[in-house]
Amino acid sequence: MHNRKIAVVGLGYVGLPVAVAFGKQARTIGFDINAARIAELQAGHDATNEVGAADLAATNVEFTADPQSLRQADFHIVAVPTPVDEAKIPDLSPVLKASATVGAQLKRGDIVVFESTVYPGATEEECVPVLERYSGLRCGTDFFIGYSPERINPGDTEHTFAKITKVVSGQTPEVLDIVAAVYGSVVTAGVHRATSVRVAEAAKVIENTQRDLNIALMNELALIFNRMGIDTRDVLAAAGTKWNFLRFDPGLVGGHCIGVDPYYLTHKAAVLGYIPQVILAGRSINDNMGRYVAQQAVKLMIQQGSVVKGATVTVLGLTFKEDVPDLRNTRVIDIIRELEDFGVVVQVLDPHAAPEEAIAEYGITLRHADNLAPADAVILAVPHKNYVSAGWPGICGLLRNGHGPVLDVKARLPREQTPADICLWRL
Repeated sequence: MHNRKIAVVGLGYVGLPVAVAFGKQARTIGFDINAARIAELQAGHDATNEVGAADLAATNVEFTADPQSLRQADFHIVAVPTPVDEAKIPDLSPVLKASATVGAQLKRGDIVVFESTVYPGATEEECVPVLERYSGLRCGTDFFIGYSPERINPGDTEHTFAKITKVVSGQTPEVLDIVAAVYGSVVTAGVHRATSVRVAEAAKVIENTQRDLNIALMNELALIFNRMGIDTRDVLAAAGTKWNFLRFDPGLVGGHCIGVDPYYLTHKAAVLGYIPQVILAGRSINDNMGRYVAQQAVKLMIQQGSVVKGATVTVLGLTFKEDVPDLRNTRVIDIIRELEDFGVVVQVLDPHAAPEEAIAEYGITLRHADNLAPADAVILAVPHKNYVSAGWPGICGLLRNGHGPVLDVKARLPREQTPADICLWRL
């Protein structure tokens, strides 16, 4: 056990489950700069759907946007986004601003643990100077730091915060003991003690880099097999019968982890004078898959006799992943933009996405199912449960005269039930 008072800074997909887990054990400070988010949580609702109303009601978390509340804690967990900019350069501004906020409230003996994804060395090289500047204290003497990479998988009800082994690290062996005890008190899966802060940072960034590369291989295979007239999923089903074949599926790679984290590693490598080859090649493949899907849609429409310019395509799903409301770094936008470049009128539906966020982030006005023009093609980009359960009747009802191309990006529709008038394409 431990006697630390916990504060969690950043209450998004990662921070909220962490705060709730600690809040079930003891009073916890949950801080976020977004006042609307705080009001929502105080009302017992989580728009991310990561934490249910019952769990929110059962936790003792003080949700606040007042930074001075952080002075009540002596163990601060920073869980804010770390995105990349349009040039794919790491944007550390959220974590540095969070460091300034925490630093202004730090006291002697406090510990700050970062969960945000960064490149190896960023915690000590970038965050610590900010903590020292705003606190007037010295790291390693007056306060201490640690790193424990987040492993939250949005929408995953099986691999939840408490059920995933927690990698922990600390500035000193004594700090590591404390960090391990704190997380070990709520993570039933146990903790893994990394040998240093940099090792923990590196472990996080390569987890998603590995997945990214494996998916990139599947996407490249899909590009090849499509030219051969072979269904990639059939190939994977056959190859998957071997005991040591690793199963990954082709698809769009977006979100705030897999499509972002590799750039943190490649950026740091480039700063050190090494230009990664394999990692960047995988990123290039994955970043272009949305355009490829759109181009296949245009090709199929032409083959079906449609005039592309002015044609209508209905895109089902905008979020980066099925059954979650998160729009960050969704690669569905690449499909939409490429279709628009061809002169196509694109109708986008997504019952999980917030309409105001779709407009703010991408300038896209989400449509309602009862206010759609008949489509010349349908792209099932994100297989939300309601789309999959509606099956072929739901898809065919969106098409002009009930027939035309259907692009099932993640191959979730039953191929054997494909209507005769449907031209089915799967990635």
